[in-house]
Amino acid sequence: MDKQQLEVALKKAIESGKKRKFVESVELIVVFSDIDLRNPSNRIKTTLTLPHTVDEDMNICVIASGDMVLQAKELNLDVIDKEQLETWVRMSDKKLARKQIKKYAKRYDFFIARADLMPLVGRALGPVLAPRNKMPLPVPLGSNLKTVIERVKKTVRLRMDKNPVLQVKVGTINTEISKIIENIMAVLHYVEDKLSSMKSGKIRKIYIKKTMGPAVEVKI
Repeated sequence: MDKQQLEVALKKAIESGKKRKFVESVELIVVFSDIDLRNPSNRIKTTLTLPHTVDEDMNICVIASGDMVLQAKELNLDVIDKEQLETWVRMSDKKLARKQIKKYAKRYDFFIARADLMPLVGRALGPVLAPRNKMPLPVPLGSNLKTVIERVKKTVRLRMDKNPVLQVKVGTINTEISKIIENIMAVLHYVEDKLSSMKSGKIRKIYIKKTMGPAVEVKI
């Protein structure tokens, strides 16, 4: 990838379109060809930690108990505690429970959970969060939550299973151009490694766009 061409497309994407009243995301779109997604090994469903923060204002919800609840509150993070998980599991009105959980799924960009709560998380939240690719990131006991949050803000979820297109947030319009480029390169390096493990498949097109802006093609 020619970084100069990448920078040209990135600046054009950021400058195009109307100015919005919110901070727009910057997204990378990679279009593939000659990939058989019927083969599970060719699909992508993973998390990737990028070199730089994707969004300082990322909405993160902590699923915890004990000391981790206190750490979360000190960091002004919202918490789902063990008791709430157990309440959802016990609710006889499963439609109501699902409706309540969907509100959380819509509100938060990322979930993290104390590792020992993951079996309960799976029972309570799995049916709603898993299809949305928002299952919580397990956090080992004794972890420094502030450090975990800093890493999470650099973490993106990659998913390609139904169509040969990968779309991922790599920053915001307020992120330094050089940092967005390094984040994009990290995603592309992952993609190249993934392609090398397949019997066929190649990148056909690469685009960059803002949340509400047009897609700008990167010359490759």
